[in-house]
Amino acid sequence: MLNVAVFFGGKTVEHDVSIVTAQQLIQNMDKTKYNPVPVYITRDGDWFTGEKLVSIEAFKSFDKGAKDVKRVYLPANTRIKQLYLFKPEKQGVFKKENNVYMTIDCAIIAMHGLNGEDGTLQGLLELADIPYASSGVLGSSSGMDKILMKAVFQGAGFPTLPYTFFDRGDFDKEPEKVLDKCESILTYPMFVKPSNLGSSIGITKAHNREELNSAILVAREYDRRILVEQGIDSPKEINCSALGFASEVKASVCEMPYNSDEFLTFSDKYLNGNKNQAGMEALSRRIPAPISKELTKKIENMTVQAFKLMDCKGVVRIDYMLDKDDNLYINEINTIPGSFAFYLWEPMGINYTRLIDELIDIAFKANKDKKQNNFAFDSEIIAGFARNSQKAGKFGGGKFGKI
Repeated sequence: MLNVAVFFGGKTVEHDVSIVTAQQLIQNMDKTKYNPVPVYITRDGDWFTGEKLVSIEAFKSFDKGAKDVKRVYLPANTRIKQLYLFKPEKQGVFKKENNVYMTIDCAIIAMHGLNGEDGTLQGLLELADIPYASSGVLGSSSGMDKILMKAVFQGAGFPTLPYTFFDRGDFDKEPEKVLDKCESILTYPMFVKPSNLGSSIGITKAHNREELNSAILVAREYDRRILVEQGIDSPKEINCSALGFASEVKASVCEMPYNSDEFLTFSDKYLNGNKNQAGMEALSRRIPAPISKELTKKIENMTVQAFKLMDCKGVVRIDYMLDKDDNLYINEINTIPGSFAFYLWEPMGINYTRLIDELIDIAFKANKDKKQNNFAFDSEIIAGFARNSQKAGKFGGGKFGKI
């Protein structure tokens, strides 16, 4: 049986959404194949594990001092691949025999937003050489930053809405100049977005200069980088998921979420759903999306192309916008979508449990593929420096010459 660490929570405003995503995932894992190891990251960055954390009840009032939860950490060491118990140094924190908690065979990152979805946790798992089921450092980091993402899509020739961006320091110094810049490039309505957030947090629609100023004041509280994007009249959102790794990628069915306020707010996504459901699965939606076969195929192809362009792996969801004339625009990629977008795969005969199987298989495939790379190159630089230093009689003196 494989020990599968499920990472969730984190130092992010999407902390609670991540908890819901992780709980759904754990509930749907095949327990005859996998032993789920919940790894909860608190809002201040501490890591905990324990059987208690497989229940949503544990997070109504999380107790760090509870006897049935353990504080742990993960060394960035390719030869260890183990969660360690965190202990004060005087108790022997560096003594392996007293400190090992559990070996990790694979990891699933159920994080949303910064400090988890943005490539930081992926980097740690790469260093630890633990297979993980999400996009890698490149896809995660570029997919997290909306400004960079827009530039990548635009450069690849995908249809994107006009936009501009700036640093909150620029706005704080010269707000009128920033407002003038936005109005010179875009027309109202405009959408103002923190560059590194999801779940529609901090996003505001502005219909005039006063609202634009207020929207920027909201966005600057969540991120240093701010994106302002052209709004469209009577927009329709279309979402499509992709699943796979490298050359083997497939697209899901398309969906059209129902929204009553022209764009999906945090409340639309997570608070107004069926009371017996939680997360993105509770959102009212039409599956398949009521669009033409030609447009469906176009979106499916673009989804696969974008997945490959950004070197993603696992499951992602890409969101598109249609204007009133059915012109299509790619909006953003979610490298760890809410509920892992399982509801887009069920119509294709892939239920949540099978989707998890595929994610874990992809994690191992990617890890195996990485090992085909040659990490050794004998440059003889060290030997050369050693010879030169010995000849000069300065070996060990800190003078090794110029590179």
